[in-house]
Amino acid sequence: MITGARLRAALRGTLTGGTQDQKLGSFLGVFTPSILTILGVILFLRTGWVVGTVGLIPTLVIVVIANVVTLVTALSVSAVVTNMRIGKGGAYYVISRSLGIEVGAAIGVPLYLAMTFSVTLYAFGLAESISVVWANAPQRPIAAVTILVVGLLAARGAGAALRLQLPIMAGIILSLIALLIGTLENATGDAAMFSTPPAGANFWAVFAVFFPAVTGIMAGISLSGDLEKPGRAIPKGTIAAVLVGFAVYATVPILLAAAVPQAELVSNNLVWFDLAGPLSFLILWGLWGAIFASAVGSILAAPRTLEAMVDDRILPPVLATRSRLIKGPGVPLLISIVLALGGVALGDLDAIAPLLTMFFLTTYGTVNLVAGLEALSGDPSYRPTFRLPWWVSIGGAFACFSVMFLINPLALLVALVFEAGLYVFMRRRAMTAPWGDLRRGALMSLVRSTAIKLYRLPEDPRNWRPNILLFAGDVDRRSELVRYAAWLAQERGILTVVKLLVGSIDVLAVDRADEAAALQRDLDELGVVAFPEVNIVTDFESGAIAVAQSNGIAGIESNTVMFGWSDKRERQISILTVIEQLAALGKSAVVARVVGRHWNGRRGDIHVWWGGLEQNGDLLVLLAHLVSLDPTWRDSNIVINSIATNDVTNVQNKQLLDQLCSSARIKATTNTILKPEGMTVRQMICEVSKDAGVVLLGLRGNEPGEEAEYAERMGALIEGLPTVLFVRNAGIFRGELLGETTEDSSTEKDWEQDVIPADSDQ
Repeated sequence: MITGARLRAALRGTLTGGTQDQKLGSFLGVFTPSILTILGVILFLRTGWVVGTVGLIPTLVIVVIANVVTLVTALSVSAVVTNMRIGKGGAYYVISRSLGIEVGAAIGVPLYLAMTFSVTLYAFGLAESISVVWANAPQRPIAAVTILVVGLLAARGAGAALRLQLPIMAGIILSLIALLIGTLENATGDAAMFSTPPAGANFWAVFAVFFPAVTGIMAGISLSGDLEKPGRAIPKGTIAAVLVGFAVYATVPILLAAAVPQAELVSNNLVWFDLAGPLSFLILWGLWGAIFASAVGSILAAPRTLEAMVDDRILPPVLATRSRLIKGPGVPLLISIVLALGGVALGDLDAIAPLLTMFFLTTYGTVNLVAGLEALSGDPSYRPTFRLPWWVSIGGAFACFSVMFLINPLALLVALVFEAGLYVFMRRRAMTAPWGDLRRGALMSLVRSTAIKLYRLPEDPRNWRPNILLFAGDVDRRSELVRYAAWLAQERGILTVVKLLVGSIDVLAVDRADEAAALQRDLDELGVVAFPEVNIVTDFESGAIAVAQSNGIAGIESNTVMFGWSDKRERQISILTVIEQLAALGKSAVVARVVGRHWNGRRGDIHVWWGGLEQNGDLLVLLAHLVSLDPTWRDSNIVINSIATNDVTNVQNKQLLDQLCSSARIKATTNTILKPEGMTVRQMICEVSKDAGVVLLGLRGNEPGEEAEYAERMGALIEGLPTVLFVRNAGIFRGELLGETTEDSSTEKDWEQDVIPADSDQ
């Protein structure tokens, strides 16, 4: 309740420390500018036309729909502002602190332009209305003088400018009383209330004309930086303005329909003057006052939005320079005045008026979206004192964007393209805001919901994706290893790059954050999209096993671990030991020996060596296919090689591999080779694949204690070869990843013992 003491406090403002700007309350700082913008020129000049065009009942439907949209927006604003400390900038501040600085700029810049050029539109409206008493009034000079006058008022400070609006409010009240008296004296049986409107009237076209009348709530919200307690003042003032505006707009059509014939309502925009009779001067007072007040509200709001964007470094700092001669934003006010005067020089602004309406409505829709997403995100920090169900706000956002389409689809398209361009520009600037926003909370809520659903869905080979956990070590030194991991994941799976710090947590904990930041920078420089992770472990083997087991969340755990091959025998043994342990847990493995090589244009082909006994073949072929999808390998062919010791198995291998490629829909060349006498399998592999771009070989399991011998054989095999990827398929879908059981060990028994690392898939 607004008491007399509070009203007096609002009128005189509250000085803080004697040096701060005057702080306003809910009545003068929010309600007054909002209601005076709502009760503007459309109330006086277009309401009668709406009634005469579609009839009384459809008009009331229009009023209800329009005010419901505005009321929901006011409620959404109330929910958001009671959850945060509101600074200057009003709607821009709310949006930027909730959806990020990029979205804030994309909405804030158009909102500023809309408010600035609204001053010009109101000034022209005032100039046109003066023609009631001055038939040939020069409109451009009057509009320019109007802008200068409201600019001078704004330069005196928000409090001074808003106090002058109280007589205007009194004039509007008196004009409504004059209308009521005129209705009671002139009620007639042939009034519009008792007649049928002409057929064929376009309801939504008329709605488009009326709707801007109720879009004035941002006038008060934009003064948030001048409010003493914005978290309390904005909800009270905004909701009160919407409800009072609804009451007025629901009453005026009834009064006009009861006293004026339908044809006159359509043809006479000045019907209020005729109806008021001797009290018509009160109508003029209310009309001029409403237009003037709307201009004042816009000239106060626009510079503050501009200043807020400058404070956030969206615009150059010079634009926020203040002056001792101007109370409030100095240079932003002067810029706004110059732009508004520039609009006068352009003359007719009717062409851009629909675009300005789109900018306003985009703001309203986005504010509703913010409130809905805040409620949906479930962030513990979202604790508004004014609570609103999420579906109400989301419904308000949908209604705003629907209204935009109904009003002017072309203007909507232009507005969206302009705002999208601003968003892309801000994204390319890569600005980092010092505040958090709801995006992380909203995404977290979505991830949680999706992860729960994903966990409850049964796994299937057709949905398998390579979720790779790469133990990369020094990424800066092993950049090519990281690239191969990214090619294998191919943006279809999840790549996590891990760095293990071996030692004590007490000693290394202080370095962990810096190491993680450095790892992220290295990945960014490589252009690799991956999750960086730094873990402190007591030793490599137990640490790698623990990290691999704990990586991910239910439903999206890592299913493949990847290591770079080491030159040190001790580390080679550790890698093979870890792989064997993780295979028992159902995790596949890739060991990469990367050879730096300069390619002139096209890289070499992707060679796969198909065996059979270890059921690695399907994963080998699938990973080769994923590598080939990257643009780096677009000109490389997949070649599936197989060795046989006799003609029968050679033919069988050829038929098997051709059938495999056909049924798996993988474009590859098959190459079956009959093993010559006196030539080892290692020699054959080196001879065939020495010029390949990358070679994929199977990796068999080994018994404890065999790791050193196995590592030696692997080292011997890769001599003379380019980059080699050893692949161990230990997942739950072994042999099924290509859509069918693809292994047939009978074709390889004859040459298993000749494979250097004792691996049948090589």
